[in-house]
Amino acid sequence: MAFALRNLFSPKCYRQICAASRCNSIYQETFSTKNADITEAVTLEHPKPSPGGTKLVISDSCKKRLLEISGNGRSFLRITVEGGGCSGFQYKFDLDSKLNCDDIVFGEENAKVVIDSISLEYCAGATVDYHTELIRSGFRMLANPQAEQGCSCGSSFSIKLD
Repeated sequence: MAFALRNLFSPKCYRQICAASRCNSIYQETFSTKNADITEAVTLEHPKPSPGGTKLVISDSCKKRLLEISGNGRSFLRITVEGGGCSGFQYKFDLDSKLNCDDIVFGEENAKVVIDSISLEYCAGATVDYHTELIRSGFRMLANPQAEQGCSCGSSFSIKLD
């Protein structure tokens, strides 16, 4: 769901222009018409976490595992919240090496966790953990204050409604 919303509110040309300008808050886009070229400047607001507010907590086990698999900081853990799963929303964990304009970075130099601003709204204040069991191991979200309930597998949740 976050992927669909991000693509809806951030068209492909926005991503290309933003990448070219290194995420400056003002960019220019040229529109061609039959008579002349028109250039329009658009100001973008990139949501960032407030200093004492919106954040993710990264556990020591998560940092340790990211240091092992990140390739000396070349890649990072990307968290995305999507629609689906047995409770309505699900967490998606991927290793990535490309930052997008709406990404917010948490963690240390070689153990980074990246989440887009829309997904962060669904899991602000949660803890990212790496858990190992006999039958499986993987990243997971703990103590998500935005989640009302989750399924037993821990990968899907439903949000609290005000």
